[in-house]
Amino acid sequence: MDRKSWIVVTGAAGFIGRNIVAELNRRGEERVLVVDDLGTDERWKNLRGLVCEDIWSIDRFRWALSVDAVPPVKTVYHLGACSSTTETDADYLLDNNTRYTRELCEWCLERGTRFVYASSAATYGDGSQGYSDSDEATPGLVPLNMYGMSKHLFDLWALRQGVVNRIAGLKYFNVYGAGEDHKDDMRSVVHKAHGQIRDTGQVRLFKSYKPDYADGEQVRDFVYVKDAVEVTLFCGENENASGLFNCGTGQARSWNDLAKAVFAAMDREPRIEYIDMPESLREKYQYYTQADMSKLRAAGYDLPFTTLEDGIRDYVQGHLAQS
Repeated sequence: MDRKSWIVVTGAAGFIGRNIVAELNRRGEERVLVVDDLGTDERWKNLRGLVCEDIWSIDRFRWALSVDAVPPVKTVYHLGACSSTTETDADYLLDNNTRYTRELCEWCLERGTRFVYASSAATYGDGSQGYSDSDEATPGLVPLNMYGMSKHLFDLWALRQGVVNRIAGLKYFNVYGAGEDHKDDMRSVVHKAHGQIRDTGQVRLFKSYKPDYADGEQVRDFVYVKDAVEVTLFCGENENASGLFNCGTGQARSWNDLAKAVFAAMDREPRIEYIDMPESLREKYQYYTQADMSKLRAAGYDLPFTTLEDGIRDYVQGHLAQS
């Protein structure tokens, strides 16, 4: 066999990771090493229908890295991480999100293996520094939570070590789509809104606490998971696409827009209730996010991004309504 014939996908039973493996399979790639902790919840269901060479736990994979017992690999897509923005165990986040990523990155660099990893838009904090993914802007970012900090610390390490232009890191904005059912409270608002409309006929959104924004008019950059997969694989397959890149659409849309799109996809009239935001979130809440996509475009990515309405219609009618 080709000495670099395998592809590793960490976090492969998770949201984006599952979709990465599915698309790799669709493109004819079956020698995939799936790395994830399946535990006792329902995330194992995300592996149904996928073709892979083997499934390893995180501990087994990290041990294999340390003793050089991993088969030859041509590309690593490192999507595995604790993605909870409310996780407060800093030591756990530093080990699972930061140190693990560094170990894997160093292993790949030593072997000439392509390394693509998940950073996060949470590294941008309250957005006051803007949403530029330039190397010059990155050191000045101030994350609002420990999850964002754990991602930011690796970005900074890669910059300091001078390896950022030999790897690719993706700052995913608000990704939604099939495969997120297991994420509980970290599911997208599209998923939550569909359930609320199905069960109660209405959607609940947070009130605004800033006079510049009406209730429900807080905005985010929502990106369909199919587009996030295309961007990720583009970076994996093109070594000239190296560095830190935003993965959004470059178009900010409001929560009201999102809710109305879900109602439309379900063929129902909009009914939106605005509720109080928990006190614990008010100082950490982002009112505006919009990815600057110029760097990714300059690297050669030229596919269009799915509109919010089209993405939600495809997700709701093609997946949520069926399940």
